[in-house]
Amino acid sequence: MTATQATYTHPTLAMRKTDTVPMILLRAPIAAQTWRDAAYVLLATVLGSAGIAYLYLGFGAGLFFAITLVGIPLLAAVVVGGRVWGNVYRWLATVLLRSEPLEPPRFQAEPGIFGFIKSGLRDRTGWRAILFVAIKAVVGPVGGYLALTFAVMAAFTAISPIPWTLFNPTNVDSNGVHHHSLVQFGDVYFETWPQMLAFSALGVLACFIAPWPIRGLASLDRLLIRTLLGPTQRDARVQHLELARTSAVEDSAATLRRVERDLHDGTQARLVTMAMALGRAEERMAAGGDARELVSDAHANAKEALKELREVVRGIHPPALDLGLAPALETLTSRCTVPVDLSVQLTRRPSPGIEAIAYFSVAELLTNVTKHAHATQVWVDARDTDGDVVLTVRDNGIGCADPARGTGLAGLAARTQTVDGSLDVVSPPGGPTVVTIALRGGS
Repeated sequence: MTATQATYTHPTLAMRKTDTVPMILLRAPIAAQTWRDAAYVLLATVLGSAGIAYLYLGFGAGLFFAITLVGIPLLAAVVVGGRVWGNVYRWLATVLLRSEPLEPPRFQAEPGIFGFIKSGLRDRTGWRAILFVAIKAVVGPVGGYLALTFAVMAAFTAISPIPWTLFNPTNVDSNGVHHHSLVQFGDVYFETWPQMLAFSALGVLACFIAPWPIRGLASLDRLLIRTLLGPTQRDARVQHLELARTSAVEDSAATLRRVERDLHDGTQARLVTMAMALGRAEERMAAGGDARELVSDAHANAKEALKELREVVRGIHPPALDLGLAPALETLTSRCTVPVDLSVQLTRRPSPGIEAIAYFSVAELLTNVTKHAHATQVWVDARDTDGDVVLTVRDNGIGCADPARGTGLAGLAARTQTVDGSLDVVSPPGGPTVVTIALRGGS
């Protein structure tokens, strides 16, 4: 489960609401997607032929020289070199196929030549790229040649009356008979306008069929690139855990800096003032003077210091959480300036860490509603589903909330990521805004 879930479809790949099957078929020969796919298939055909040479020379030379131990580092280099092929195909997919394949983890070799050999031969990403190159070495040249040849022949057949009109050459058959025709299939000649127009109509029909083998090959490559050239589930999991660990460390560091700043700028300053006031009061009392005013000031500073300490503690661990998430949310929503309708349906108490994340997430969302949403009502729902704590905060404000703009929602995404959670934001212009947070392992 990712930290931020969103659905994205490229506009060139999305079917518009006004599109129908006949319109899609009629527009296919001139669609920009078809021409981009054709350019990709053409380049993939060339790369497939080059891939055959790479695999043959690389593995052939590596295996041949393996008996002299020179071929083993060469084999490792060939496997690692598969990453270069993967980068090329991912770049082509991004530019021409308008796909956005994820990058696999970088190659990290162990120190020394033996470390490189070991890391190279065990590089799963490299081997998966080699498998992709091997598949493209077969599918690329053969499929690309057939699909592109069919498209070219369809286009030539469709425009055949034009060169027939311009040139009208004379062909001689095996019996010595002269035929005025540009097109000849075996002993069949097209010599009259009705024949040529019928032949051209067949080519026009083929032009509407020709884009689909090309698109099929491009779609197959999208699938292969995503499957073989992207990160595996294990790689994605490791990357997700690394990001979660980084987010947790950064969040902890930010909390420590905030606590240090609050204590230094607030509580410590008041305690210093109180100590100085008590010192002066002691000196005045020793001289027989009246120190009640100084003691009163020190007392007031002591109460303010205690109040600030409670605020600092509340920022680390709200005391209301000692009673559970439901009472803590009741206390939190009661302090919100916008009316809040709270619903809590928890069958069991979540873990302390999940409770803290849930509390601070709702607090952040209510703060955002108060500052930016211009809402008159907020609904907060907390429930557990399949062991996960699911929080839903909805308001009737102006909408347009975007995690990419500002640090509030982005910070929530990072916070939920630390427990392998998810953040989903639905906020169309004009509202309503619905933010759903799922915290895994909540109970």
